[in-house]
Amino acid sequence: MALVTAGIDIGTGAVKAVLMRHDGDVHDWLARRVERIRRRDPLVLAREIYAALLVEQRIPGGDIAYVATTGDGENVPFRTGHFYSMTTHARGAVFLAPGIVAVLDVGALHGRAISIDLRGKVLSYKMTSQCASGSGQFLENIARYLGVAMEEVGELSLKSDNPEKVSSICAVLAETDVINMVSRQISTPNILKGIHLSMADRLVKLLKSIKAASGRVMLTGGLAADIGLVAAMREQIAEQKAGVDVISHPDSIYAGALGAALWGEFRYRKLAQLEQLAKAV
Repeated sequence: MALVTAGIDIGTGAVKAVLMRHDGDVHDWLARRVERIRRRDPLVLAREIYAALLVEQRIPGGDIAYVATTGDGENVPFRTGHFYSMTTHARGAVFLAPGIVAVLDVGALHGRAISIDLRGKVLSYKMTSQCASGSGQFLENIARYLGVAMEEVGELSLKSDNPEKVSSICAVLAETDVINMVSRQISTPNILKGIHLSMADRLVKLLKSIKAASGRVMLTGGLAADIGLVAAMREQIAEQKAGVDVISHPDSIYAGALGAALWGEFRYRKLAQLEQLAKAV
């Protein structure tokens, strides 16, 4: 029997939501949407996005078999169940790129390397500290100081000809480094590429710490679409001889919401089986 589930991922910087249709082993996208929080109430925003997807697909709320949340979505009042973000990112990443060996989730507050098996089961993980200059919020703060939109950061980074790396792990001290760079008239592309290289250096070390020695690694989270960071990651992988290949996907930002919807379908069917067994006894 085909059914529809929803996945809602509330992050620090954005809310992502998806609708998926499941028919046996076939899982299809129906709709997706992402909205930056921008000082709005994330729970209210989650409800608005979810309602908009239902209207878009002309699906009554009562026809959704399971509403699965992840990230900071455990307090969403209309959820059916909540899943830990590490497991949802892993499951969503495997759906987007079967055969990957690890997930590198780069969010607003931290970076997280997750070793997985071919089914998306989490084997081990390692995270950066929240104060590290390797997060989306840090990069966004720097971009704002430089007068650059986040959508422009990647392209500008690729134009660098002499990057100036940020040496400090502490985000506050790293921002001071950037201010000094501006006073020394270091170009914006060289500052951004230097930041990307510094971030990539720490992220590659995270991958090595979980023993991701070979294979493809999927980049997820808010910075997955940053082509400058992806390029810097590949440079650092070559320099550190990490042996992996970092990839991204146009829908990488939805990995958590996607994984939640997939786990929601799995849990729904398991609960239905248990209910049938109970009735048969």
